[in-house]
Amino acid sequence: MEVKASLKGYRVSASKARLVADLVRGKGIEEALNILSLSNKKSAQPISKLLRSAVANAEFKNDEQNAGIDIDSLVVKTIYVDEANSLWRIRPRAQGRANWIQKRASHISVVLADNG
Repeated sequence: MEVKASLKGYRVSASKARLVADLVRGKGIEEALNILSLSNKKSAQPISKLLRSAVANAEFKNDEQNAGIDIDSLVVKTIYVDEANSLWRIRPRAQGRANWIQKRASHISVVLADNG
């Protein structure tokens, strides 16, 4: 049985969020949350919150359908980070010129599966 959760439009670049997502891919829930709590990356806290949301979705699905999902045996089956829309801003430069700044965002999706 699989459960999903997603985070849309989080204001961090996809390449920076992928570094954290690679740390927890394939790990069990407890181990993944421990790794994220020790990480000092900006995207570690929202990904941790996203994993907790997916576990809550599994508990709700378990209550609703009586499927018998064992929360302790859940594993991060897939986690991927896609690029979202970017905000374009202007930074003033010398002699009346301007540079464009791209403020990036990302969509993060996670799928948890039963280990057994």
